Order: sequence, then structure tokens, then C-alpha cells
Amino acid sequence: MSSTLKSQIQQFYDASSGLWEQVWGEHMHHGYYGPTGKEKKERRQAQIDLIEEMLNWAEVSNLGTTPKPCPKILDVGCGIGGSSLYLAQKFNTQATGITLSPVQASRATQRAQEAGLGTEVQFQVADALEMPFADHSFDLVWSMESGEHMPDKEKFLQECYRVLKPGGTFLMATWCHRPITPATGELTADEKRHLEEIYRVYCLPYVISLPEYEAIAQSLPLQNIRTADWSDAVAPFWDIVINSAFDPKVIVGLFQSGWSTIQAALSLGLMSRGYRSGLIRFGLLCGNK
Repeated sequence: MSSTLKSQIQQFYDASSGLWEQVWGEHMHHGYYGPTGKEKKERRQAQIDLIEEMLNWAEVSNLGTTPKPCPKILDVGCGIGGSSLYLAQKFNTQATGITLSPVQASRATQRAQEAGLGTEVQFQVADALEMPFADHSFDLVWSMESGEHMPDKEKFLQECYRVLKPGGTFLMATWCHRPITPATGELTADEKRHLEEIYRVYCLPYVISLPEYEAIAQSLPLQNIRTADWSDAVAPFWDIVINSAFDPKVIVGLFQSGWSTIQAALSLGLMSRGYRSGLIRFGLLCGNK
């Protein structure tokens, strides 16, 4: 990962993570609002529901009951430890989280200690394209909305595959653009401009379609590959985030967090409009080694 992009991502999350936690809590990802996105629920519960729905979809709900000694989980792009701690507690096992943000790693470590999981759950600053782990280290490699930040999608999946144990599961959710098919055609100039604005605001190099991720997974080669498009289920999230931005304490927090966070808040509509137009998609992929 280029030093410039690394620095941009680090600074973005160093600046914004504290405000996000204050307003939304420890889970820094979409929520799940039912298959059609019509279910009404408390926003943090929707985020927890997304984790549970993904686990059920990937059929990894028995991770903690398998005969394997001490199953280990890797959370790639761990934020402030929301998924890492949730999964470690759910499966009564060990978890490791990596992030480019020292602020996130420090806060995640603090949260693990507060939860009494300081020895079971560890966090560190690391590049997902050059992970500091041996081959075959983890039973579950989990990536919740971090793939969009990766400047080399193939290298990212290769690294996740490398550190996965034989028989282990890789499970990811990531931002994608719509599939390019003979029926839909190539991305239009307007669509490309829309994506470029999202890239600029959220420190993304580029996104790809879910079929492109599937092709990379097949080349690894992952086994039992499955994909799903949950765009309808998560799309309401962005309008709810927009509404929360009008809270006075959020407005104060935005100014304290700096320009990159303010710019991201002012641009929330980019994602909402992207979902409505069908340009932005929420893709899931899982497979076994």
C-alpha cells in the first residue's frame, strides 16, 4: 500500500473514530434492516444484526464448538474492535484485529481490557497487504468493510488466504460498484464521476464489482465460494447516518474532528444516492481453504 494512501486512511480514521464511537458506538459499519431493508430497528442493533446475519449466511456459527484447539479469528480492518470483541465473546475464543490507525488500535485495546478480554483479544497497527502473521494462522478471517480501502484487491485476498488455516473460512463484506454486464453496459461518465467523489471523500483507491471479487477468490483457490448482494438490506443505513448528523453534539464533534471528518459528513448523500441509483452495491463473499 502506498505511503500516501496509508497516511490518508490513517489520518481519516485517527480523526473520525472518536466521534463515530460517541454517536454510534463501537461498530463502524452498515446495519442490517431485513432482506428488503424495510425493518425498523434501533441503529446499533442493526449493526449487530449484520454481524449475525453474515455468520449465519456463511455457516460459521459453530466455530467455537468445533474440536479444533483454541480457534483463532483475524479481523482485517478492525476499527475500534467492534467485530473482534463481539466474535471473541460469541465464540469464546481468541481474536486479533489489525488497522492502519494507531488511534483505533489504542482504543480497541482499551475496550478489550475494559471487557476483561485483554489477553484473548489483541490489536495492532498493520498493513493488510503485508500482514505480520505466519501462513495458516487463523480459523476465521473476517473483513467487514475494509476491502474498499485496498489498492490491490488481488493481493488483499491473497494475504487473507495465506493466513487462513486449511479448512478455515474467509468472510468479507465490502463496498462494490454495480456489475458490468452486456445488459447494463460499462460504467457511464456520470457513474465514474460519482465514484471518484466517493473515493476522494472516504480515502478509497477504487472499488470493483462483486463478480470481480469472486473471480479473484476462484484463482486463490478458495473452495465453496458463495457471494451475495445485500444492498437492499443495508441501504437505509446512510439516511439514518445523515439524520444523526443533525444532532448538536455531532455538529460540535465534527468541528473538533477536523476537515476530513467534516467533508465526509457533508458527503454522506453520495452513498445514499449511489444505493438508490444501483451504482453502489454491498457485496458479501465467503469460502473455505
